[in-house]
Amino acid sequence: MASNGLSERLQTPISTAELQRRWAAVRAAMAREKIDVLLMQNNNDHMGGYVKYFTDMPATNGYPNTVVFPKDDEMTVVCQGPFNGDGKPPGDIWRGVKRMLTTPSYESAHYTQYYDPELAAKALQPYAKATIGFVGIYQMSFAMGDYIMKKFPRAKFVDASEMVDRIKVIKSPEELELVKRCAIMQDGAMKAAFAAIKPGMRDTEVAAVAVHYSQVHGSENGIYLCASAPQGVAAKFGQRHVQNRTIQKGDVFALLVEDSGPGSMYTELGRSCVLGKVPQQMKEELEMVKESRKLTLDMLVPGTPCKDIWDAFNAFMRKHGRPEEARLYCHGQGYDLVERPLIRNDEPWTIQKDMNIVVHPTYPYGGYLNWLCDNYIIGGNGPGDRIHQFPEEIIEIDV
Repeated sequence: MASNGLSERLQTPISTAELQRRWAAVRAAMAREKIDVLLMQNNNDHMGGYVKYFTDMPATNGYPNTVVFPKDDEMTVVCQGPFNGDGKPPGDIWRGVKRMLTTPSYESAHYTQYYDPELAAKALQPYAKATIGFVGIYQMSFAMGDYIMKKFPRAKFVDASEMVDRIKVIKSPEELELVKRCAIMQDGAMKAAFAAIKPGMRDTEVAAVAVHYSQVHGSENGIYLCASAPQGVAAKFGQRHVQNRTIQKGDVFALLVEDSGPGSMYTELGRSCVLGKVPQQMKEELEMVKESRKLTLDMLVPGTPCKDIWDAFNAFMRKHGRPEEARLYCHGQGYDLVERPLIRNDEPWTIQKDMNIVVHPTYPYGGYLNWLCDNYIIGGNGPGDRIHQFPEEIIEIDV
């Protein structure tokens, strides 16, 4: 056991005091909104941060983890394990959890769809006539929601996602420190990848250098998108399945390191390098990228509506004859690789202090992929300095 009373097997555990802060904040909100118990379910640690937020244990690999969080009692967790598993989990790993129920269910075996809901219903039985809040409905299986609502017809069901999100996105000092540690780790991963790249390597081999560096330095999960291309071809970076191209002398190579750091907070760092001299056109367009980013940063002030930032960014792009953003170029991060707020016209929120925001204007123009990607922490008057320290330039690789 580690000196903090937690298992030595845990990698960068959140402090118990931080978990207690979260539980207290959520329970206070539950009391205000008259919600008796929360139900949540995640099956991955890319976009499945609710389970991690409440338990400090991630959902992984497509295995559903279900958490029942009462307003006035400790949690029950339903997760992968033997049939009929029912007991108290080790307290040096599962804090705030009084009961763990297990079952060997698999999403690829449809007939097991109600195994987890049946166990969740055991924990929810005392709330059969109470108010049950669903957290993260988009991430919860249909089988779970359908079963629970039919099982407890006299309960009142509400969507508690908004309530939890508003607490979760505002980072505590401990969480902000982990965000900064993630950015430092990614700086090292990018540096290692660009130091290793050379003609004859496949894209995936360069990404693997970043993967190894990050894992050694505390990362638990993430994605590593990349693409090489001849100059004049604006190749969009992609997942491993499309990383088989062999890199040639003179190529442009783009790499996005978008992984969790120690403690599982996400940031993301994106840069390009050239195996040879950087074309002047790329250098000039990078200045345009910086201008568009500055416009965004100047508006990332507490109280600014996200829609206003999106609209201003696209107006800037139109004015300068550049492609408008049609997906997502700026958003929050935390335990989720993409966390609210989304800086977009469909996001109802405004910017708030102590959010962790990534800004990554990315667009094809002039035969090249043009971009920068860095994270910022929102202060009382707007974002501070970027928390990544990797140079804001296109790196020349001497070949």
